[in-house]
Amino acid sequence: MAKGALDRLTLRDLDVDGKRVLVRVDYNVPLAEDGTVADDTRLVATLPTIRYLFEKGASLVLMSHLGRPKGKPDPKYSLRPVAKRLERLLRQPVPLAPDCVGPETEAMARALKPRQLLLLENLRFHAEEEANDPAFADALARLGDLYVNDAFGTAHRAHASTVGVPERLKPAAAGFLMQNELEYLGKALTDPARPFAAIVGGAKISSKLPVLEHLLGVCDRVLVGGAMMFTFLKAQGLGTGQSLVEDEFVESARSFLAKAREREIDVVLPVDVRWSLSLDGDRPVTVHGAQALPEKGYGVDIGPETESLFAGVLGDCRTVVWNGPMGIFEKPAFAHGTLAVARTLAALTRERDAITVVGGGDSAAALEKSGLADRVSHVSTGGGASLEFLEGRVLPGVAALTPRTEAGAVPPAS
Repeated sequence: MAKGALDRLTLRDLDVDGKRVLVRVDYNVPLAEDGTVADDTRLVATLPTIRYLFEKGASLVLMSHLGRPKGKPDPKYSLRPVAKRLERLLRQPVPLAPDCVGPETEAMARALKPRQLLLLENLRFHAEEEANDPAFADALARLGDLYVNDAFGTAHRAHASTVGVPERLKPAAAGFLMQNELEYLGKALTDPARPFAAIVGGAKISSKLPVLEHLLGVCDRVLVGGAMMFTFLKAQGLGTGQSLVEDEFVESARSFLAKAREREIDVVLPVDVRWSLSLDGDRPVTVHGAQALPEKGYGVDIGPETESLFAGVLGDCRTVVWNGPMGIFEKPAFAHGTLAVARTLAALTRERDAITVVGGGDSAAALEKSGLADRVSHVSTGGGASLEFLEGRVLPGVAALTPRTEAGAVPPAS
Protein backbone atom coordinates (compact mmCIF):
# COMPACT_ATOMS: atom_id res chain seq x y z
CA MET A 1 0.00 0.00 0.00
CA ALA A 2 2.68 2.49 0.96
CA LYS A 3 4.53 2.18 -2.33
CA GLY A 4 1.31 2.36 -4.33
CA ALA A 5 0.24 5.45 -2.43
CA LEU A 6 3.15 7.38 -3.88
CA ASP A 7 2.07 6.46 -7.41
CA ARG A 8 -0.98 8.75 -7.27
CA LEU A 9 -1.22 12.15 -8.89
CA THR A 10 -0.09 15.06 -6.77
CA LEU A 11 -0.80 18.76 -6.91
CA ARG A 12 2.07 19.63 -9.23
CA ASP A 13 0.80 17.15 -11.83
CA LEU A 14 -2.33 19.26 -12.42
CA ASP A 15 -3.06 22.12 -14.78
CA VAL A 16 -5.43 24.20 -12.67
CA ASP A 17 -5.29 27.59 -14.41
CA GLY A 18 -8.84 28.91 -14.69
CA LYS A 19 -10.22 25.71 -13.14
CA ARG A 20 -12.44 25.30 -10.07
CA VAL A 21 -10.77 22.83 -7.72
CA LEU A 22 -12.87 20.88 -5.22
CA VAL A 23 -10.60 20.29 -2.21
CA ARG A 24 -11.34 17.88 0.64
CA VAL A 25 -9.74 19.29 3.79
CA ASP A 26 -9.87 18.14 7.40
CA TYR A 27 -11.18 21.09 9.40
CA ASN A 28 -12.58 18.92 12.18
CA VAL A 29 -11.05 21.24 14.78
CA PRO A 30 -11.81 21.82 18.48
CA LEU A 31 -14.01 24.80 19.29
CA ALA A 32 -13.70 26.96 22.41
CA GLU A 33 -16.64 27.69 24.71
CA ASP A 34 -17.18 31.02 22.94
CA GLY A 35 -17.57 29.18 19.62
CA THR A 36 -14.23 30.19 18.13
CA VAL A 37 -11.58 27.80 16.81
CA ALA A 38 -9.47 26.63 19.77
CA ASP A 39 -6.65 25.11 17.71
CA ASP A 40 -6.05 26.07 14.08
CA THR A 41 -3.21 23.58 13.42
CA ARG A 42 -5.24 21.72 10.81
CA LEU A 43 -6.17 24.94 9.03
CA VAL A 44 -2.56 26.12 8.92
CA ALA A 45 -1.50 22.73 7.55
CA THR A 46 -3.65 23.25 4.42
CA LEU A 47 -2.36 26.75 3.60
CA PRO A 48 0.47 25.56 1.30
CA THR A 49 -2.04 23.73 -0.90
CA ILE A 50 -4.47 26.66 -0.94
CA ARG A 51 -1.78 29.21 -1.75
CA TYR A 52 -0.24 27.05 -4.48
CA LEU A 53 -3.61 26.64 -6.19
CA PHE A 54 -4.19 30.39 -5.98
CA GLU A 55 -0.76 31.06 -7.50
CA LYS A 56 -1.64 28.78 -10.41
CA GLY A 57 -4.86 30.66 -11.14
CA ALA A 58 -7.45 28.31 -9.65
CA SER A 59 -10.59 29.01 -7.67
CA LEU A 60 -11.30 26.73 -4.72
CA VAL A 61 -14.28 25.01 -3.16
CA LEU A 62 -13.27 23.59 0.23
CA MET A 63 -15.28 20.84 1.93
CA SER A 64 -14.94 19.33 5.37
CA HIS A 65 -16.84 17.77 8.25
CA LEU A 66 -16.89 18.96 11.86
CA GLY A 67 -17.89 16.80 14.80
CA ARG A 68 -20.70 14.27 14.77
CA PRO A 69 -23.97 16.04 13.91
CA LYS A 70 -25.66 12.67 13.19
CA GLY A 71 -26.61 13.36 9.60
CA LYS A 72 -28.69 16.50 10.09
CA PRO A 73 -28.03 20.24 10.43
CA ASP A 74 -26.95 21.35 13.89
CA PRO A 75 -25.78 24.95 14.48
CA LYS A 76 -23.33 23.66 17.11
CA TYR A 77 -21.34 21.98 14.33
CA SER A 78 -21.45 24.76 11.75
CA LEU A 79 -18.17 25.55 9.98
CA ARG A 80 -18.79 29.29 10.37
CA PRO A 81 -16.06 29.67 13.06
CA VAL A 82 -13.68 27.89 10.70
CA ALA A 83 -14.52 30.31 7.88
CA LYS A 84 -13.78 33.26 10.17
CA ARG A 85 -10.41 31.87 11.28
CA LEU A 86 -9.48 30.98 7.70
CA GLU A 87 -10.23 34.58 6.67
CA ARG A 88 -7.66 35.77 9.21
CA LEU A 89 -5.07 33.24 8.05
CA LEU A 90 -5.53 33.98 4.34
CA ARG A 91 -6.32 37.68 4.75
CA GLN A 92 -9.17 37.47 2.29
CA PRO A 93 -12.92 36.77 2.42
CA VAL A 94 -13.99 33.15 2.99
CA PRO A 95 -17.73 32.93 2.32
CA LEU A 96 -19.56 29.99 3.88
CA ALA A 97 -22.13 28.28 1.65
CA PRO A 98 -25.53 27.67 3.28
CA ASP A 99 -25.15 23.96 2.54
CA CYS A 100 -22.63 21.62 0.94
CA VAL A 101 -24.97 20.75 -1.95
CA GLY A 102 -27.95 22.29 -3.72
CA PRO A 103 -28.72 24.99 -6.33
CA GLU A 104 -27.65 27.97 -4.19
CA THR A 105 -24.31 26.36 -3.35
CA GLU A 106 -23.74 25.42 -7.01
CA ALA A 107 -24.44 29.01 -8.06
CA MET A 108 -21.92 30.33 -5.49
CA ALA A 109 -19.31 27.88 -6.77
CA ARG A 110 -19.89 28.84 -10.41
CA ALA A 111 -19.53 32.54 -9.55
CA LEU A 112 -16.03 32.10 -8.15
CA LYS A 113 -13.24 33.95 -9.92
CA PRO A 114 -9.58 32.84 -9.95
CA ARG A 115 -7.96 33.11 -6.51
CA GLN A 116 -11.30 33.14 -4.72
CA LEU A 117 -12.64 30.36 -2.53
CA LEU A 118 -15.83 29.06 -1.01
CA LEU A 119 -16.14 26.93 2.13
CA LEU A 120 -19.02 24.46 2.11
CA GLU A 121 -21.13 23.89 5.20
CA ASN A 122 -20.55 20.70 7.21
CA LEU A 123 -20.64 17.59 5.01
CA ARG A 124 -22.02 15.51 7.86
CA PHE A 125 -25.19 17.59 7.99
CA HIS A 126 -26.19 14.95 5.43
CA ALA A 127 -26.27 11.26 6.38
CA GLU A 128 -25.46 10.53 2.73
CA GLU A 129 -21.86 11.68 3.28
CA GLU A 130 -20.87 8.80 5.57
CA ALA A 131 -23.01 6.39 3.53
CA ASN A 132 -21.13 7.34 0.33
CA ASP A 133 -24.48 7.88 -1.35
CA PRO A 134 -24.10 8.05 -5.18
CA ALA A 135 -26.52 10.95 -5.66
CA PHE A 136 -24.83 12.95 -2.91
CA ALA A 137 -21.41 12.28 -4.46
CA ASP A 138 -22.80 13.42 -7.83
CA ALA A 139 -24.02 16.67 -6.25
CA LEU A 140 -20.63 17.36 -4.67
CA ALA A 141 -18.77 16.54 -7.88
CA ARG A 142 -20.78 19.19 -9.75
CA LEU A 143 -19.05 21.86 -7.63
CA GLY A 144 -15.62 21.46 -9.24
CA ASP A 145 -13.68 20.75 -12.41
CA LEU A 146 -11.12 18.52 -10.69
CA TYR A 147 -10.51 17.12 -7.22
CA VAL A 148 -7.76 17.38 -4.60
CA ASN A 149 -7.69 15.47 -1.31
CA ASP A 150 -5.63 17.20 1.38
CA ALA A 151 -7.37 15.46 4.30
CA PHE A 152 -5.14 12.57 5.34
CA GLY A 153 -7.03 12.39 8.64
CA THR A 154 -10.15 11.15 6.83
CA ALA A 155 -8.41 9.03 4.17
CA HIS A 156 -9.33 5.82 6.02
CA ARG A 157 -13.04 6.59 5.60
CA ALA A 158 -14.88 5.48 2.46
CA HIS A 159 -17.23 8.47 2.45
CA ALA A 160 -18.77 10.41 -0.43
CA SER A 161 -16.25 13.26 -0.18
CA THR A 162 -13.21 10.95 0.01
CA VAL A 163 -14.17 8.11 -2.34
CA GLY A 164 -17.40 8.91 -4.17
CA VAL A 165 -16.28 12.27 -5.56
CA PRO A 166 -12.83 11.23 -6.88
CA GLU A 167 -14.50 8.32 -8.66
CA ARG A 168 -16.58 10.88 -10.55
CA LEU A 169 -14.32 13.93 -10.78
CA LYS A 170 -11.04 13.35 -12.62
CA PRO A 171 -8.21 13.98 -12.30
CA ALA A 172 -8.10 13.42 -8.55
CA ALA A 173 -4.81 14.27 -6.85
CA ALA A 174 -3.17 14.46 -3.44
CA GLY A 175 -2.59 17.89 -1.93
CA PHE A 176 0.71 18.83 -0.32
CA LEU A 177 -0.38 17.77 3.17
CA MET A 178 -1.59 14.38 1.93
CA GLN A 179 1.55 13.93 -0.18
CA ASN A 180 3.78 14.74 2.79
CA GLU A 181 2.01 12.19 4.99
CA LEU A 182 2.25 9.45 2.38
CA GLU A 183 5.90 10.13 1.63
CA TYR A 184 7.07 10.11 5.26
CA LEU A 185 4.95 7.17 6.40
CA GLY A 186 5.45 5.30 3.13
CA LYS A 187 9.23 5.64 3.14
CA ALA A 188 9.39 4.56 6.79
CA LEU A 189 7.53 1.36 5.99
CA THR A 190 9.02 0.50 2.60
CA ASP A 191 12.54 1.93 2.40
CA PRO A 192 13.71 3.00 5.86
CA ALA A 193 17.24 4.00 6.74
CA ARG A 194 18.35 1.40 9.28
CA PRO A 195 18.38 0.56 12.09
CA PHE A 196 14.60 1.14 12.06
CA ALA A 197 12.75 1.19 15.39
CA ALA A 198 9.08 1.51 16.24
CA ILE A 199 7.82 2.81 19.59
CA VAL A 200 4.28 1.64 20.27
CA GLY A 201 2.25 2.72 23.28
CA GLY A 202 -1.30 3.44 24.26
CA ALA A 203 -3.84 1.78 26.49
CA LYS A 204 -4.87 -1.43 24.76
CA ILE A 205 -2.94 -4.08 22.88
CA SER A 206 -6.18 -4.98 21.07
CA SER A 207 -6.09 -1.69 19.13
CA LYS A 208 -2.36 -1.88 18.39
CA LEU A 209 -1.84 -5.59 17.69
CA PRO A 210 -2.35 -5.21 13.89
CA VAL A 211 0.27 -2.42 13.91
CA LEU A 212 2.68 -4.52 15.95
CA GLU A 213 2.22 -7.53 13.66
CA HIS A 214 2.86 -5.44 10.53
CA LEU A 215 5.86 -3.64 12.01
CA LEU A 216 7.39 -6.99 12.93
CA GLY A 217 7.95 -7.51 9.21
CA VAL A 218 9.76 -4.22 8.63
CA CYS A 219 11.38 -3.10 11.91
CA ASP A 220 14.67 -4.00 13.54
CA ARG A 221 13.46 -3.08 17.02
CA VAL A 222 10.06 -2.61 18.69
CA LEU A 223 9.76 -0.69 21.96
CA VAL A 224 6.54 -1.16 23.95
CA GLY A 225 5.10 1.28 26.50
CA GLY A 226 1.75 2.56 27.71
CA ALA A 227 -0.82 0.47 29.56
CA MET A 228 -0.56 -2.20 26.87
CA MET A 229 2.78 -3.15 28.43
CA PHE A 230 0.94 -4.89 31.26
CA THR A 231 -0.65 -7.42 28.93
CA PHE A 232 2.89 -8.21 27.73
CA LEU A 233 4.20 -8.44 31.30
CA LYS A 234 1.39 -10.81 32.22
CA ALA A 235 2.23 -12.89 29.14
CA GLN A 236 5.67 -13.32 30.72
CA GLY A 237 4.15 -14.53 33.96
CA LEU A 238 4.71 -11.29 35.89
CA GLY A 239 2.32 -9.57 38.30
CA THR A 240 0.56 -6.41 37.15
CA GLY A 241 -1.34 -5.23 40.23
CA GLN A 242 -4.61 -3.54 39.30
CA SER A 243 -3.22 -2.23 36.01
CA LEU A 244 -5.16 -2.55 32.77
CA VAL A 245 -4.69 -6.03 31.30
CA GLU A 246 -6.63 -7.44 28.37
CA ASP A 247 -6.76 -11.05 29.49
CA GLU A 248 -8.17 -12.24 26.18
CA PHE A 249 -5.03 -10.91 24.44
CA VAL A 250 -2.40 -12.36 26.77
CA GLU A 251 -1.86 -15.31 24.45
CA SER A 252 -1.64 -12.93 21.48
CA ALA A 253 1.08 -11.00 23.29
CA ARG A 254 2.94 -14.24 24.05
CA SER A 255 2.66 -15.28 20.41
CA PHE A 256 3.95 -11.89 19.24
CA LEU A 257 7.02 -12.17 21.46
CA ALA A 258 7.69 -15.67 20.13
CA LYS A 259 7.45 -14.47 16.50
CA ALA A 260 9.85 -11.64 17.26
CA ARG A 261 12.40 -14.08 18.69
CA GLU A 262 12.08 -16.30 15.62
CA ARG A 263 12.72 -13.34 13.32
CA GLU A 264 15.49 -11.97 15.56
CA ILE A 265 13.63 -8.72 16.10
CA ASP A 266 14.38 -7.03 19.42
CA VAL A 267 11.23 -6.32 21.45
CA VAL A 268 12.09 -4.00 24.34
CA LEU A 269 9.67 -3.98 27.28
CA PRO A 270 9.79 -1.62 30.28
CA VAL A 271 12.11 -2.63 33.12
CA ASP A 272 10.48 -0.31 35.66
CA VAL A 273 7.10 1.36 36.08
CA ARG A 274 5.75 4.50 37.71
CA TRP A 275 2.99 3.43 40.10
CA SER A 276 0.10 5.10 41.90
CA LEU A 277 -2.87 4.10 44.05
CA SER A 278 -5.05 6.49 42.02
CA LEU A 279 -5.44 7.22 38.33
CA ASP A 280 -6.42 10.83 39.04
CA GLY A 281 -2.87 12.08 39.46
CA ASP A 282 -3.54 13.30 43.00
CA ARG A 283 -1.72 10.52 44.89
CA PRO A 284 2.03 9.95 45.29
CA VAL A 285 3.87 8.24 42.45
CA THR A 286 6.42 5.54 43.24
CA VAL A 287 8.75 3.56 40.99
CA HIS A 288 8.95 -0.24 40.96
CA GLY A 289 10.86 -2.78 38.91
CA ALA A 290 8.72 -4.57 36.34
CA GLN A 291 9.68 -7.87 37.96
CA ALA A 292 8.16 -6.89 41.31
CA LEU A 293 5.07 -4.74 40.91
CA PRO A 294 2.81 -4.23 43.99
CA GLU A 295 -0.52 -6.03 44.21
CA LYS A 296 -2.37 -2.77 44.90
CA GLY A 297 -2.29 0.21 42.61
CA TYR A 298 -1.87 0.96 38.94
CA GLY A 299 0.95 1.37 36.48
CA VAL A 300 0.63 4.90 35.11
CA ASP A 301 3.85 5.42 33.12
CA ILE A 302 7.16 3.84 32.21
CA GLY A 303 9.88 4.37 34.81
CA PRO A 304 13.16 6.35 34.68
CA GLU A 305 15.32 3.26 34.03
CA THR A 306 13.10 2.44 31.06
CA GLU A 307 13.46 5.99 29.77
CA SER A 308 17.25 5.52 29.77
CA LEU A 309 16.94 2.04 28.27
CA PHE A 310 14.75 3.31 25.43
CA ALA A 311 17.12 6.22 24.75
CA GLY A 312 20.02 3.78 24.51
CA VAL A 313 18.20 1.37 22.22
CA LEU A 314 17.23 4.24 19.93
CA GLY A 315 20.65 5.87 20.03
CA ASP A 316 21.96 4.55 16.69
CA CYS A 317 18.60 4.38 14.87
CA ARG A 318 18.25 6.17 11.54
CA THR A 319 14.46 5.82 11.33
CA VAL A 320 11.98 5.88 14.24
CA VAL A 321 8.18 5.71 14.10
CA TRP A 322 6.27 6.49 17.31
CA ASN A 323 2.58 5.75 17.87
CA GLY A 324 1.00 5.96 21.31
CA PRO A 325 1.99 7.61 24.63
CA MET A 326 4.04 5.87 27.32
CA GLY A 327 1.64 6.67 30.15
CA ILE A 328 -1.45 8.68 31.09
CA PHE A 329 0.23 11.78 29.70
CA GLU A 330 -2.84 14.00 30.22
CA LYS A 331 -1.91 14.01 33.93
CA PRO A 332 1.36 15.91 34.50
CA ALA A 333 2.46 13.42 37.17
CA PHE A 334 2.14 10.58 34.66
CA ALA A 335 3.69 12.32 31.63
CA HIS A 336 7.40 11.88 32.37
CA GLY A 337 7.94 8.82 30.15
CA THR A 338 6.11 10.27 27.18
CA LEU A 339 8.04 13.55 27.43
CA ALA A 340 11.31 11.62 27.72
CA VAL A 341 10.57 9.78 24.47
CA ALA A 342 9.70 13.10 22.81
CA ARG A 343 13.05 14.56 23.92
CA THR A 344 14.90 11.47 22.69
CA LEU A 345 13.31 11.73 19.24
CA ALA A 346 14.08 15.45 19.05
CA ALA A 347 17.73 14.73 19.90
CA LEU A 348 17.96 11.96 17.29
CA THR A 349 16.55 14.30 14.65
CA ARG A 350 18.95 17.11 15.56
CA GLU A 351 22.13 15.22 16.36
CA ARG A 352 21.98 12.16 14.08
CA ASP A 353 19.79 13.47 11.26
CA ALA A 354 17.43 10.55 11.90
CA ILE A 355 14.00 10.38 10.28
CA THR A 356 11.51 10.59 13.15
CA VAL A 357 7.82 10.15 12.41
CA VAL A 358 5.11 10.56 15.05
CA GLY A 359 1.70 9.02 14.40
CA GLY A 360 -1.44 11.04 14.93
CA GLY A 361 -3.85 10.99 17.85
CA ASP A 362 -2.55 10.88 21.41
CA SER A 363 1.14 10.66 20.52
CA ALA A 364 0.86 13.77 18.33
CA ALA A 365 -1.05 15.55 21.11
CA ALA A 366 1.65 14.57 23.59
CA LEU A 367 4.35 15.90 21.28
CA GLU A 368 2.50 19.19 20.90
CA LYS A 369 2.21 19.38 24.69
CA SER A 370 5.95 18.84 25.02
CA GLY A 371 6.67 21.81 22.73
CA LEU A 372 8.84 19.60 20.52
CA ALA A 373 6.52 19.08 17.55
CA ASP A 374 8.75 21.18 15.30
CA ARG A 375 11.86 19.21 16.28
CA VAL A 376 10.96 15.86 14.72
CA SER A 377 10.86 15.06 11.01
CA HIS A 378 7.11 14.63 10.68
CA VAL A 379 3.99 14.69 12.86
CA SER A 380 0.99 13.02 11.26
CA THR A 381 -2.30 14.89 11.18
CA GLY A 382 -4.32 11.68 11.04
CA GLY A 383 -4.98 9.53 14.09
CA GLY A 384 -7.01 6.64 12.72
CA ALA A 385 -5.58 7.08 9.23
CA SER A 386 -1.96 6.88 10.36
CA LEU A 387 -2.77 3.85 12.52
CA GLU A 388 -4.35 2.00 9.58
CA PHE A 389 -1.45 3.02 7.34
CA LEU A 390 1.00 1.57 9.88
CA GLU A 391 -1.08 -1.62 9.83
CA GLY A 392 -0.35 -1.87 6.11
CA ARG A 393 -4.00 -1.39 5.17
CA VAL A 394 -5.28 0.30 2.03
CA LEU A 395 -6.66 3.77 2.77
CA PRO A 396 -9.82 4.22 0.64
CA GLY A 397 -9.27 7.96 0.24
CA VAL A 398 -5.80 7.35 -1.20
CA ALA A 399 -6.79 4.43 -3.39
CA ALA A 400 -9.51 6.62 -4.97
CA LEU A 401 -6.97 9.15 -6.28
CA THR A 402 -5.92 8.95 -9.92
CA PRO A 403 -2.95 6.58 -10.50
CA ARG A 404 -0.14 8.04 -12.58
CA THR A 405 -0.47 5.11 -14.98
CA GLU A 406 -4.01 6.28 -15.84
CA ALA A 407 -3.12 9.94 -16.17
CA GLY A 408 -1.12 10.09 -19.37
CA ALA A 409 -3.38 12.76 -20.79
CA VAL A 410 -3.05 15.05 -17.78
CA PRO A 411 -0.65 17.90 -18.57
CA PRO A 412 1.66 18.92 -15.77
CA ALA A 413 1.40 22.41 -14.35
CA SER A 414 3.99 24.78 -15.79
